[in-house]
Order: sequence, then C-alpha cells, then structure tokens
Amino acid sequence: MKTLFHINIRTALAALLLSLAPVLSAHAQQDSRIQMGALDHLAAKASQTVDVNIDERLMRLAARVFDDKDEDEREVKKLIANLKGVYVKSFEFETEGQYAAADIEPIRTQLRGPGWTRLVNVTSKKEGMLEVYLLFNGDVVGGLAVLHTDDKELTVVNIVGPVDVDKLARLEGQLGIPDLGIGSPKNKTKNDDEK
Repeated sequence: MKTLFHINIRTALAALLLSLAPVLSAHAQQDSRIQMGALDHLAAKASQTVDVNIDERLMRLAARVFDDKDEDEREVKKLIANLKGVYVKSFEFETEGQYAAADIEPIRTQLRGPGWTRLVNVTSKKEGMLEVYLLFNGDVVGGLAVLHTDDKELTVVNIVGPVDVDKLARLEGQLGIPDLGIGSPKNKTKNDDEK
C-alpha cells in the first residue's frame, strides 16, 4: 500500500510539473526582462527620449524586414531569431544633474537579483559609466542588460532571450539599440576610426 501511495504521489507531481512547465518557462523569461517604468518621469526633463518596446511578436515581424541577400542583415536576422524582446530607454538632457542615483536604483536592484552577473564595468570621467550584465540560466545566457550613464545621458538596454555574446556587437544600431561601443576593436573599420 505504501508503494502504491508513493507511485501516485510521483505521478501527481510529474503531472503538476508538466502542466506548470509553460508557466515556469514564462516566469524564467520574465525574470530576464528589466522593469524600466520607474524611469518614465525623466522624459519630462529630457531633451531627447528613446523608448523601444519590441516583444516576441514584434521580434518575429522585425526579423522579416531583414534581407537574406545582404550578409550583415542575414546575420542580424539569425541573432534575433530566438530573442523574446528588446527594450530600451534612453534620455538625453540639456544640463547636468537632471537625474539622481535614486532614479537608477530600481534598475540596479533588479540587476543584483538571482542569475544576473556583471560582465563589464567601465568608468570614464569623460564618457561616464558603462555596465554590461548577463543573466545566466545554468550555462546559457538568458538575457542581457546594459546600463550607460554620464552627466547628461542615461540609457538602459535589455535583451530578453538567449544571447550569443560573441555576436552581440552586431545588434548595436539595430532595433533601437544605441551604439554603446561594446564591439571589439577588430570589428571596427578604418572609416569608423576616422569619424
């Protein structure tokens, strides 16, 4: 009787886990999305605001826009094929001091959460601070966040879904993702250096 009871419990648990698998998967995906609503009040102070919200449905639509005949566009299309979303908030200000550390704290709190690891931290008196975070689901990168701050600018980029870190720089300048300079120097051309 005890064995039959344990078998029924195991069967019930297995059925419960199978029924919850889509919910658990959605929850894991949701964890890689950074909530940026706390920054919305900065739009009133900014001279320029960028707000990009591309969810999975729009990501599939965006993939159709890229031309398979063009090598660069084909590569970008491959990169975004498995992404679940791209979210960007960027504010440029005319004068310094338009945002405080407290405005960024809700973002930083999320990036200190489970699974997030800071990969890059660059501080420059001239160009501000650039931080790159990865969200690991086991050994797989399940999301990415970039935080760039300087005296007159604040940018947060969040890519949800599996990210190929080696090819990430190709997404700069695409889908509303600003050029943050995270590409390797060997990817730059002579013309880029002359600009």
